[in-house]
Amino acid sequence: SLGGAREVLTLQLGHFAGFVGAHWWNQQDAALGRATDAKESPGELCPDVLYRTGRTLHGQDTYTPRLILMDLKGSLSSLKGEGGLYRDKQLDAAIAWQGKLTTHKEELCPKNPYLQDFEPSQGVLSSDGVWRVKSIPNGKGSPPLTTATTPKPLIPTEASIRVWSDFLRVHLHPRSICMIQKYNHDGEAGRLEAFGQGESVLKEPKYQEELEDRLHFYVEECDYLQGFQILCDLHDGFSGVGAKAAELLQDEYSGRGIVTWGLLPGLYHRGEAQRNIYRLLNTAFGLVHLTAHSSLVCPLSLGGSLGLRPEPPVNFPYLHYDATLPFHCSAILATALDTVTVPYRLCSSPVSMVHLADMLSFCGKKVVTAGATIPFPLAPGQSLPDSLMQFGGATPWTPLSACGEPSGTRCFAQSVVLRGIDRACHT
Repeated sequence: SLGGAREVLTLQLGHFAGFVGAHWWNQQDAALGRATDAKESPGELCPDVLYRTGRTLHGQDTYTPRLILMDLKGSLSSLKGEGGLYRDKQLDAAIAWQGKLTTHKEELCPKNPYLQDFEPSQGVLSSDGVWRVKSIPNGKGSPPLTTATTPKPLIPTEASIRVWSDFLRVHLHPRSICMIQKYNHDGEAGRLEAFGQGESVLKEPKYQEELEDRLHFYVEECDYLQGFQILCDLHDGFSGVGAKAAELLQDEYSGRGIVTWGLLPGLYHRGEAQRNIYRLLNTAFGLVHLTAHSSLVCPLSLGGSLGLRPEPPVNFPYLHYDATLPFHCSAILATALDTVTVPYRLCSSPVSMVHLADMLSFCGKKVVTAGATIPFPLAPGQSLPDSLMQFGGATPWTPLSACGEPSGTRCFAQSVVLRGIDRACHT
């Protein structure tokens, strides 16, 4: 029914996409925690757009992201491929991607200190044998038996955050994680470096069938699927994976929205000539092919340009960040994403993905740019009109699409979202 949530299925393709996604899901989960607190009125965003309800083998209700995530071997750290909630070895075997079965015993990765308190508080069998699970908004689950301990403030170092799974604090469904076993995340050999390699991954029947099976699993349980959001790395071979995935979605689910966020990490170095040429070609091929198969494509990066000549990273007047840390860059991009996607996630009178894409794609031009002001500069006691007057004729946004400052005023259509400003400040 149109009265229910208009569901979105998220595809997260690549390692930097994993970083952005981990921050994004942590943010959604933090908002869910606030929503279940009776003192606060229900939010304006509908969590069912991004999350699905399910049930474990123990009969416990679960609430997990409607997500398919692809990354390379070695990117999971201490996270289990089947997630921590269901623990069904037969299911795991049924959805594993290896062909011939060979057993390799690998060293277990130590759990990141940030996640040490995570499992017992978030919904697994804890050491005392009690199943504890997070409650679901709007009373869809039993209240939590334990209150989650407040996460320790996390000050990342290069050593403490190696991969995105080091800081993901959200349980995933067993059907979410897809590992591409033929390429390695670490080391110089066996990398997924080129657009063509990525495209050919999803041309292989086993990977293509695997993706289709997972798509069908999630899509069939939706009442009103409005579309797909693809978070996809552009700089490496995942640009090819994303292009092929978007093509598959367009063929199988025509009429649904496909909104693609092409992601690029912050800094790159002039000295790595060959890698820079790969990066440029992957980005170009990726943007062209993704645009052909998506309703809307938006590059997202804190880098100053997409070209061969490095430009300094973008600057936020009220934010200090280290552009060399993917952990920092992805946190800013996830924060921006959480705001720019608001129109199709609202509880009341949402704008569907398809409608948003129609409004923004002027004359069939489907590539758009994003900008954000993080945080919005509203001084205590100041009104919104006063704050906007400070900018004069300039726009307050920091560009987030690595296209430099928007030149001229030829903006044909835009979607603007302002969050966190109390209604009392509006006048």
